[in-house]
Amino acid sequence: MRWSTHDIEIRGDTVTKRYRKGDVRALLDREWRALTLLHGHAPGLAPAPLSVDREADPPTVVMSRVPGVPLRGAPVDAARLAALAGTLDAMYRAVPRDRLLRVPMRPGHEAGLIADLRTRYDRTPAPGTGTVVREALREGMAWLDGRRDRAAATDGPAPVFGAGDGNLANYLWDAETSRIAVVDFEDSGRSDRAFELAEITEHVSSWVDAGVGGGVDDGVGGGLDAAAFLACFDLTAQERARLRDCRRLLALTWLFILAAADPADSRNPPGTDERQALRLRALLG
Repeated sequence: MRWSTHDIEIRGDTVTKRYRKGDVRALLDREWRALTLLHGHAPGLAPAPLSVDREADPPTVVMSRVPGVPLRGAPVDAARLAALAGTLDAMYRAVPRDRLLRVPMRPGHEAGLIADLRTRYDRTPAPGTGTVVREALREGMAWLDGRRDRAAATDGPAPVFGAGDGNLANYLWDAETSRIAVVDFEDSGRSDRAFELAEITEHVSSWVDAGVGGGVDDGVGGGLDAAAFLACFDLTAQERARLRDCRRLLALTWLFILAAADPADSRNPPGTDERQALRLRALLG
């Protein structure tokens, strides 16, 4: 896969992950830290760490193999939804606060995304981008500019350990135990619950397989019913407000990503950028 950062080799009960693209040692270090922390504080939630070789070419982590099939591409029914929420709740509670505060902030958190959207991307999309996408990008950037002072004044949310990747392919459903394990911690680190829940609900994998429409809470075919999923968590009023903003921010980020994608080398079906534009506009209200 041209867009993957790593290769995976499965042998019996072990999985070997070799990091080939990007800042490979940083990817490995975040993965190894996550596996070690979760194995120590919530064993069974993720693969067990077996060995690490930072100096190998490419750098390598060996971990246990966990059973299950990815959630992506199939309906996330009530049993899977409850299991996913239970796994996430356990992960968010797992790492003690004193240890968590020594964990670096995960990549791609709120401040980094905002800076990226304001400095990296030109607000005029590439030629050929449809009207719906261009209008949604303008509306999204107008919303982002208007929330600056309010975001700066918000008290910091309580920290949690976050996997950092909302792709439903990273959540493995084991039908025999009705449990879900988490894999792929390359972007993991300290985060907060509202941001991590938004990361999952707004990841393109949560709705792109759901059929025509791309609405905020599509649950037809493959995909995640966002409303039912979020209802599994007892969020504070502050978290609910933050969740709304984080979902908008991540939906805007995804729209930029999809609008800039090369149609000849895309992971997603044609028209995904327009569906994402409609999703963002629905979230913006």
